[in-house]
Amino acid sequence: MARKRIREEDEAAVDMTPMLDIVFIMLIFFIVSTSFLKEAGIEVDKPKASNSQKASKANIFVAINENGEIWMDRRQVDVERVAANIESMLAETPTDVVVIQADEEATHGVVVKVMDQIKAAGIDRITIAAEKK
Repeated sequence: MARKRIREEDEAAVDMTPMLDIVFIMLIFFIVSTSFLKEAGIEVDKPKASNSQKASKANIFVAINENGEIWMDRRQVDVERVAANIESMLAETPTDVVVIQADEEATHGVVVKVMDQIKAAGIDRITIAAEKK
């Protein structure tokens, strides 16, 4: 009778497949559960307010600079396209608050038009960003 010799290398092998499966499942879970912040894309000089409050978390920001240009998600947008852009952002990350970051020198008319477009997109809570004095 011939005996087979079992090599020591074969006995010490560890199967890594279950551990890799768990790591990939955890990775997918964290990617799906993460909320992404949609920044406006430009820095504006916000007006000063003595009674400003910290706003609740918002995922959508709309910036209006001193020239009346509107920026969303790091790109310039026309006033008429604000509602459509917000609706597409809401499909990705649902929220009930939109923050308007209007420059101190921005005209009131542009800000009101943007607010109307946000309301048309179905958002009722609009916050206007200001700096504390």
